Amino acid sequence: MAHVASTSTAPRLLGGSAASRAATAAALLAVVYGIWAAGIARDAGPITTGNVLLGVVAGVVVGAVFMGLRRAAPRLPRELRAAAWAGFAGIAFGYLYSLTDATILRSVLMSLAVTGGVFALMFYRYYTSE
Repeated sequence: MAHVASTSTAPRLLGGSAASRAATAAALLAVVYGIWAAGIARDAGPITTGNVLLGVVAGVVVGAVFMGLRRAAPRLPRELRAAAWAGFAGIAFGYLYSLTDATILRSVLMSLAVTGGVFALMFYRYYTSE
């Protein structure tokens, strides 16, 4: 049998399969998001069990949604895929912003701004790469 050699000259920064790279990215995102959420909720006070629990739960939820979206997104058309990633980013940002004791109106407006920006970027990326 004839085998075709890889023509890619770009170095691979992360080894392993695509699934292991996605799991690594989800774990990293979960840890960073959880620490960030716990830090905002702590508000320069002492570290409490509630802060740690908030960080763990927020990180696990964001990591799980990221993995689910990463698995389901390739089957969606580009418009829905861009909207799904934009919704994920907007909700994640909006929740973190709401922890800062901002008003609900300000949280929603900031979240909508992030959602719109991410949608425009993701739609452009999918439109030009497919």
